[in-house]
Amino acid sequence: MGAQYYGADSENGDRIDDPSEDALSMLISDLNDSDNAFVVVQPDEGDPAWFTSVAVLNEGGFEIVRRDTTRNEHVVTTATSINDIAHDLTIWMAARDIPGQPIKQVSKF
Repeated sequence: MGAQYYGADSENGDRIDDPSEDALSMLISDLNDSDNAFVVVQPDEGDPAWFTSVAVLNEGGFEIVRRDTTRNEHVVTTATSINDIAHDLTIWMAARDIPGQPIKQVSKF
């Protein structure tokens, strides 16, 4: 059975369906600069409207990409704390539109 909401896939083939914050931390901590340099999280659909990725930087730390075409959002940042990255991504993904779920309304005050 596939993911209900989204899946996380790392370069080395590891996959976690609907990853928790702890699971994201585990996937990120397993990254290295030789054969497992990135992890991508996105909905399980043919042409997902959003994704996020974490990749190892040669100079240390990680590059985090957040892309959501429905909100015209494309943000690239860097960070070193695995726990902070997993926490921030969990919050960001919770605000995304999930296939088969009602679309969330975001208001700007």
